[in-house]
Amino acid sequence: MRFDPESKHGANNGLNIARDLLEPIKQEFPWISYGDLWTLSGVAAIQELGGPKIPWRPGRVDGLAAQCTPDGRLPDASQGSDHVRNIFYRMGFNDQEIVALLGGHALGRCHTDRSGYDGPWTFSPTSVTNSFYKLLLEEKWAWKKWGGPKQYEDKKTQSLMMLPADYVLVQDKNFKKWVKAYADDEDLWFKDFSASVARLFELGVPTQQFVAAEPWILKNTDEKN
Repeated sequence: MRFDPESKHGANNGLNIARDLLEPIKQEFPWISYGDLWTLSGVAAIQELGGPKIPWRPGRVDGLAAQCTPDGRLPDASQGSDHVRNIFYRMGFNDQEIVALLGGHALGRCHTDRSGYDGPWTFSPTSVTNSFYKLLLEEKWAWKKWGGPKQYEDKKTQSLMMLPADYVLVQDKNFKKWVKAYADDEDLWFKDFSASVARLFELGVPTQQFVAAEPWILKNTDEKN
């Protein structure tokens, strides 16, 4: 994501804000690769915001501009279940892992000046919980009446949103069974989310390239001596 045109792909809009925040760390510790820095930052964010431990190890080597991937290889929020499966199946993830990964939408929100969509998915967008799944099942959702792209809003408060690619998780029978499982059992989701994120963060990296044979489990700031 460091080079054009990949950094300008629609699915990467707004990520420059996070990259810029991390750049001073890269300048202070130039020996760390961007791939390691960005994935480690993701691990830290998940863990410090109340999520599960994410196994992680260093060893990613940064690519060159000529190695940028073409546009269209990341999920399109406006699409349905076939598209979602095609994107994730290509990376080797199954339906269970797809649903587990999308639970990461418990964090953050959409911004009109980045994705075009607007609003948070949950009432606690700075906490990692299974509320994304609970809200999908428990709330009534309707198309938002506005001038932006098609998105859902909760009927009760009209303050939450779901993307079309989120809502297919309750429209598709095989996806929905995992939504129900994770809504009922946060510990189960934490376990599956941790494993799926760890695998996502190592995709495409040769095993022999890592500096450790097994991933590390890193302590949170409140656990350190």
